[in-house]
Formats: sequence, structure tokens, C-alpha cells
Amino acid sequence: MEREPGDSRLFFRGLQSCSHEKMKLRKRKSASYFSSQKSTGRRGDHLGENIYLVLFTIALRLCNCFLVQTSFVPDEYWQSLEVAHHMVFNYGYLTWEWTERLRGYTYPLIFASIYKILYFLGKDSVQLLIWIPRLAQAVLSVIADLRLYSLMKQLENQQVAKWVFFCQLCSWFTWYCCTRTLTNTMETVLTIIALFYYPLEGSKSMNSIKYSSLVALAFIIRPTAIIPWIPLLLRHIWQEQRKLDLILHQFLPVGFVTLSWSLIIDRMFFGQWTLVQYNFLKFNVLQNLGTFYGSHPWHWYFSQGFPVVLGTHLPFFIHGCFLAPKRYRILLVTVLWTLLVYSMLDHKEFRFIYSVLPFCMVFCGYSLNHLKTWKKPALSFLFLSNMLLALYTGLIHQRGTLDVMTYIQELCYKNPNKSTASVFVMMPCHSTPFYR
Repeated sequence: MEREPGDSRLFFRGLQSCSHEKMKLRKRKSASYFSSQKSTGRRGDHLGENIYLVLFTIALRLCNCFLVQTSFVPDEYWQSLEVAHHMVFNYGYLTWEWTERLRGYTYPLIFASIYKILYFLGKDSVQLLIWIPRLAQAVLSVIADLRLYSLMKQLENQQVAKWVFFCQLCSWFTWYCCTRTLTNTMETVLTIIALFYYPLEGSKSMNSIKYSSLVALAFIIRPTAIIPWIPLLLRHIWQEQRKLDLILHQFLPVGFVTLSWSLIIDRMFFGQWTLVQYNFLKFNVLQNLGTFYGSHPWHWYFSQGFPVVLGTHLPFFIHGCFLAPKRYRILLVTVLWTLLVYSMLDHKEFRFIYSVLPFCMVFCGYSLNHLKTWKKPALSFLFLSNMLLALYTGLIHQRGTLDVMTYIQELCYKNPNKSTASVFVMMPCHSTPFYR
């Protein structure tokens, strides 16, 4: 049949009218479609977060690094940078812990690698040897901060994550420690990143191999790093349906590889096979010889250590413990367990419980999120009180032991016969660094 001319005009008018109407598209349910949308939408992200947040955190921690010019404990030099200097330049002084093989070379090897690069580039000046390792530690702390934020965004929402992140960044003790080259700092960094991959309820980034590898690395750097992870590991095993598979095919291979790595590194530098983790635990835990450096009553962490480390976050932590959902009980159990275990040792220090401080920030952030009327005064109080303490401890408190090294440097440079230059130092052992 042939179409009439009038019919054709009606046909084209119908097409025009259809073109002016809104067309309904079929919704795509393909998983690959949504995954491609997400991937294109996050091209500007780094470490899973917005580039501006990453840059802000880096800038803050770099300022943090340069605004900490005081000494905390001798270990930040004598268990890391002094050892790294000796490894690269073949001179310096090693403390008795190294002759007794109580410490491992895994952590100093990080800074020894940096020193070796500076040496090859001809840039191994005193100032670079001092600041580059500190800056490297600051960058590692940035990664940990962002991982804590990402984890809370998965478990809760961006609002709660924002307050946890705020508490983490303005904590005076974190500011005081996070750029120092202490094994406790590295232990805390690895603990936070491992928690990001730990199978908490609601987490979307859980990975048993990754988190157990980070825990194992923390253990070979500082053997007591396993203490906070005992309840977390037991919980994971208890909840896992394929328990034997988890232990035999994931935990044991990871433990074997990391322990073998530690044995090989220590064999290279000690000249003999040494299990430093056993020596460390034997000396500090089994024989309890750490009391040589001081002893405290059993309640010290609860009555002094923990309140001081938390500072003005303490009331928010207590408030958050009552508000937080049940799934966070394991984090609270971990904090209490760590305090109890360390309380059984006579020798106690603030830095020993640094690794559980980020766990406490989760509860502090939850408290801030639930505040309504008093939120702004609470935020101002937290920020000002922590920053004043952070600036005091970072710029004034115990800086003399570092300032004197600048004087000694000038004395050596000005004296043509350096063998006659001498300074009589009356202070506790290893108070001053030597590599400076």
C-alpha cells in the first residue's frame, strides 16, 4: 500500500512531538557500569580521599615536624638515627642494647637507606641528616591520619569521620610524637593502617593479608606492638567461619615471611643469627629488667599516664564510650586490655600507650558528633587547650639537650685543632644525640 501525502505529514508531526517530550531512559543495573562511574568520579583522589584534604594534612604535619624542636626520650635517636648513621658512615656510638642484641635493624634500615641516598648525592650535610628522616616519618603519619578518616567514613559517615579526624589532628600528644623517629611512632602508624584493613563490622576495606602483614611488621619493629592486637586477632579468629584456613593460609605464612625477613636483616648486621624479638621480650617482660630505668605503681597508667596522654580529650572519650554503638566495644576492650597489660610491668612510660590513642579518638569524635548546643565551645576548648600544650612541649620543654649540640658544632668548626675541643656534660646517659 502507498502512504497518502496527508498521512506522511501526520507521521513527521508525530516524530516532532515525540522529540519535544522528555524521553525516559532505562536504568542500567550493570555492576561494571557503576564501577566505571565511581572510577571516573575519583580520578582526582589520592589515598582514597580528596586531593585538598590530602594536601592539607601533609601541610599540617610538615608544620608539625618543624614546630617540634625538643627532645622527648633518648630512644628517638639512639634506637633509630644513631644506628642508621653507624650503618652508613661506619662511625658513631651504639648503646648497650645493640651489643646485647635487644633491638632489630629493620626500623633503622629505613633511615639508613635515606642516609645512603643523601651520601651518593653528596647532600649528607648535618641539617639534612637531621630533618629528612623526621620529614619521612611525618609523611608516614599523614598516611595513617588519612586512613583513620577513611575508615570512619566507611563505618559511619562523613560527619562522624570529620570529628574523629579533628580529634586526631589536634591531639597534643599525637602532635608531640608523630614526627619523631621513635619505634612507638612507627608502631602507631602501622596500627592505624592495619586497623583500616581489619574486618570491623561495616568496613569495606577489610583484607586479612594486608592487616596481618602490617601487624607482623609492627611486631618485628617493636615486639610489644602485638599487645593491642591480641584481642583484635582473637575476635577475628572467633568470628571467622573458616578458622583453620585463616590461620594456616594467611596468618602463618605472613608471620613466617616477616620473621624470616627480620632474621636475615639482623644476621647481616649482627654477624650471627639472632631472634631480637625474643631477647627484647625476655629482657623487658620476663626478666622485667626495664625497672633499671625507673618503676611506677600498678595504677600509674590509669591515674596519670592515660589521662595525660588523652589530655583535654578525656571527658569526650568518656562521653563517647557511652554513646558509641556496640560494634566499637572491641576498640574499647583493646584500650583497656593494653592499659592492663602494661600496668603489670614496673617500668612505665607515656609513649608505651601511644598506639591506642587513635582508638580513643574514635570515641572522642563520636562524642563531638552528638553535641548540639555546646559543640562550638567544645571545639574551641579542644583546639586551644591542645595547641597551647603542643606548642609548649614542642618548642620549649626539654630543648636544652638539642640546643647544646648546636653549640658543640660551632665549637668544632671554629677550633682548628678539633682534637682539643671538649665539653663536659653532666646529665643522664644518652640525653644528647651524637650524630648531630
